Amino acid sequence: MEIRIINRSHHALPQYATPLSAGMDLRANLDAPITLEPMERVLVPTGLFMALPEGYEAQVRPRSGLAIKKGVTVLNSPGTVDADYRGEVCVILVNLSKEAFVINDGERIAQMVIARHEQPRLVEVEVLDETERGAGGFGHTGV
Repeated sequence: MEIRIINRSHHALPQYATPLSAGMDLRANLDAPITLEPMERVLVPTGLFMALPEGYEAQVRPRSGLAIKKGVTVLNSPGTVDADYRGEVCVILVNLSKEAFVINDGERIAQMVIARHEQPRLVEVEVLDETERGAGGFGHTGV
């Protein structure tokens, strides 16, 4: 599969770090650093615009290293980029730590996974089939 992409950033196109990587790193495209204070959120531009094929989405997810080392994560995780969206791909970051975090131009801020999806037709019914779990909710299946 090929994805058409416009790169207006200062950086190379996203790429997979290893042959078996699911996600590509997204980089901040900034004219000046952004200081993200504790519990603050910010929309970070990437400079990327793309046209995904029908039936695909791009999922914007946190980078585990940034989350564990700095307490910075993607707020609406995973964020979805729909196939008909043509605007700039941006990332909503939040700082959950007790220390300010500086986002620099070119910093790897998130990862993007391209995933296939379906648009099922919803069929309204009066009763659902029975299962062993039934209506059991969070924690229902035990420890």
